[in-house]
Amino acid sequence: MTTLKLGRRALIGAAVAALSFGAPAMADGHKVLDSIHFLIPGGAGGGWDGTARGTGEALTGAGLVGTASYENMSGGGGGKAIGYLIENAESNHGTLMVNSTPIVIRSLTGVFPHNFRDLTLVAGTIGDYAAIVVGKDSPINSMADLLAAYDADPSATAIGGGSVPGGMDHLVAAMVMEAAGKDALGVKYIPYDAGGKAMAALLSGEIAALSTGFSEAVDLAKAGEVKIIGVTADERVAAAADAMTMKEQGIDTSFVNWRGFFGAPDLPADKVAMYQDALAKMYDTPEWEAVRARNGWVNIHNSGDDFRTFLEGQEKVIGDLMKKLGFL
Repeated sequence: MTTLKLGRRALIGAAVAALSFGAPAMADGHKVLDSIHFLIPGGAGGGWDGTARGTGEALTGAGLVGTASYENMSGGGGGKAIGYLIENAESNHGTLMVNSTPIVIRSLTGVFPHNFRDLTLVAGTIGDYAAIVVGKDSPINSMADLLAAYDADPSATAIGGGSVPGGMDHLVAAMVMEAAGKDALGVKYIPYDAGGKAMAALLSGEIAALSTGFSEAVDLAKAGEVKIIGVTADERVAAAADAMTMKEQGIDTSFVNWRGFFGAPDLPADKVAMYQDALAKMYDTPEWEAVRARNGWVNIHNSGDDFRTFLEGQEKVIGDLMKKLGFL
């Protein structure tokens, strides 16, 4: 290792230069990539869009990446962007595509012909756990209470969600009830196309509980509208430290709606390593923490082979459950 000995005048000059130019001067010293182009399989304003733009904002703001560009390519439940990346692999070595749990669900159901194995797995970056909530005035205060109500009258203990039957909210509700020793097929699930409608159904007693994303549950709980009775994390999450996990309540299940990044097939190993390096370093920057906190995301970093193991595990759990529910 080379040690540079600087005179006092040189040190003062360096300090002034650092102060004059601020963060960019410092940031250049650890730039990993000149640019990244983010391919977003859905429209503006959605979860994929927010994840890609937030990640790009943090990477460029921290100086890890020079510039970031974005392209929204909706269609086919995300299948259009996946097909495009596969068909144009050689010209897309500078591209990262964002995706999440639906790449597993939609490939299982045949919405599109590809799956995650057809792409280069770069890294899982964030997650949003799921939660079961009840109305603020509900007599139900825990998963034990919900299960007791279900045992007493299954048809009157419906669980609602914001996704279609066989979608994520339904699968989470079924997974939790199955792990609690109930028959997932016996759970009455009612889908709603908007959060407001689901909340109205919860408050009116049309549904006994609501299956939703953890960050959404935290917002509703902070607004005083719901009580969180179970979270699908392995350990309690700081954003709602009083909310018990399913595991704490004897229900051995966990689930996370991850989001992460994929490259074109046969992406050169050195390029993959640079992407993984930039994303790994991003977690230690204040720029990323600002983006993460603003969005209520949980840091879940699975890189390369760990990402593959995680996805294969999720594919197995979701596939088994969808078969049981008659969706496969």
